Amino acid sequence: MMRQQIVGILACLLVGAGAACGGPKQPKAAPVVQPEQELAKGMQLFRHGQFRKAQVVFQRLTFEFSVTQDELAQARYYVAECSFQLGDYVQAASDFRKVADEFSTTAYAPTALLRAGDSNLKLWHRPELDPSYGETALAIYQELAGRYPDSDAAGRARLHVRRLESQFAEKAYKTGVFYMRRKAFDSAIIYFKDVIANYPNAQRAPDALLRLVDSYRAIGYTQEVQETCEHLRRFYPNASRLQASCPAPSSPSTPT
Repeated sequence: MMRQQIVGILACLLVGAGAACGGPKQPKAAPVVQPEQELAKGMQLFRHGQFRKAQVVFQRLTFEFSVTQDELAQARYYVAECSFQLGDYVQAASDFRKVADEFSTTAYAPTALLRAGDSNLKLWHRPELDPSYGETALAIYQELAGRYPDSDAAGRARLHVRRLESQFAEKAYKTGVFYMRRKAFDSAIIYFKDVIANYPNAQRAPDALLRLVDSYRAIGYTQEVQETCEHLRRFYPNASRLQASCPAPSSPSTPT
């Protein structure tokens, strides 16, 4: 009898106390969640405005998908989008830029560039003092229009480009006028040329050319006056004050 008890105890030890001796059963392993299911969960959280929770899900998924899967681009994009919605525009700008560069052949690339520009615009709090964020946004929008000209994102970017070019042209033009009124014509010329060279499609471009004529005339640059007037007649024939600032050269009279 004693021998049978000893054999039973040894059997319990060998097989495992929980299974062979009637002990508590081991808990079942949690079911494995598929990345696609997690991605759907993250999107649902995002659509319901739970950006912090959604970002945690998307961040975790960046380690689940391979670089050949479009889902990785989607997860990375929405990590950036969550940062944008949470007001972390510096991080959003950086992450959107990476999505556009590292997943340039996916459908997320043009939209990521657009949002990178938008993030920089959000950071542009004092346009009159520091133009850097605005200039970066403008450059990104222009890049988007060049790289993905037929995308919906490029169409939206062109609207931003026109508005930003108008803002920068206006600022440079007013600075030029400021120097011109103080008879600092050399400085005024620099700013008027900046408008013409960098923002030729802005409404202020013909005005900058007219002011450039006035500045050249004030310091006696006759050749430059003539060349600038020719440029005005060629590219901005309907500019106001054109005839006053650049009267058409009179035709030589026919000898009798």
